[in-house]
Amino acid sequence: MKLSDFDFELPEGLIATRPAKPRSSARLLVATPTRIVDGHVTDLLEWFRPGDRLVLNDTKVLPARLTGKRGRDTAQGWQEAKIEVTLLEPQATPGQWRTLIKPLKKIREGEEVRFSDDLAARLIAKEDGEAVVEFNLTGEDFDRALNAAGSMPLPPYIEAKRKADQQDKTDYQTVWARNLGAVAAPTASLHFDQPLLKALADKGVEFTYVTLHVGAGTFLPVKVDDVSQHKMHSEWGEVSEGAAIEINTTKQRGGRVIPVGTTALRLIESAAPAPGVIAPFLGETDIFIKPGYEFRVADALMTNFHLPKSTLMMLVSAMMGRERIRQVYDHAIAEGYRFFSYGDASLLLPQEP
Repeated sequence: MKLSDFDFELPEGLIATRPAKPRSSARLLVATPTRIVDGHVTDLLEWFRPGDRLVLNDTKVLPARLTGKRGRDTAQGWQEAKIEVTLLEPQATPGQWRTLIKPLKKIREGEEVRFSDDLAARLIAKEDGEAVVEFNLTGEDFDRALNAAGSMPLPPYIEAKRKADQQDKTDYQTVWARNLGAVAAPTASLHFDQPLLKALADKGVEFTYVTLHVGAGTFLPVKVDDVSQHKMHSEWGEVSEGAAIEINTTKQRGGRVIPVGTTALRLIESAAPAPGVIAPFLGETDIFIKPGYEFRVADALMTNFHLPKSTLMMLVSAMMGRERIRQVYDHAIAEGYRFFSYGDASLLLPQEP
């Protein structure tokens, strides 16, 4: 398989920069092997059945983008430089984080960047274009200061059009977000609000929560033409014993297991030792799902519309087949669906319902 197999032309105007309001009013494209049906997210009530189990990622997005200033005495006097820091991953030492810094060349090891009256960080080391910094606060003090000073790390294709603002702290977070640690949202989940969740529960649809902390690597481009040579980024995830029991019970009684979002799907497939069975899981996963993959647990997928030539395009192609996904995306573009993180949704059903 070549990278070009997963390419398509996307009109710039279809890239969403704000979500639909209310969340569940976004459009929904439902694809089966033979049909494409246009509707809205609230129509999920017609497609999901009693006994279906939705698997939801309960990760919580950090306001991980910080803008501050580095000061330095020079021959020309005191000079300051604007520094942007994006948190990637906490390190074993409390207060230390792996980060991206822009511009990295303007800061030296040992120098401090101040983000607010309360929050500052010192550069510890530079490593392969990334940096390790140590903050002056830890624990709940750090969380409070970060929430006040930080902004949501919007994806680059939105950031190129507008900067994150206060509204994104609500918009770029699921209504069930609980476990802090992601630097990108599980975006298919952004379409759910409490009225829709209640209506689904009243119908007999069940929910299981798992955690995958989405990393910045989710936006990294594929740089090899032969996709089999691509190395996936790793992300931390957990499927609890209780979650595994719930999913296994649904499989055993013939219900459908439907992850909401590619993050939930990748996690449950990582935790599946055999077809139809899932086990508790705790640790890193770098699973790469592409055409030819045999799904073990997921029976369908709710997801947004993805970037050309991305690993997520490969994943949805594995779910529905390359040619079928090409037809689905051609339809979505022709009908003006909104793409990417704040865009519309699709429900991919590889078996006729």
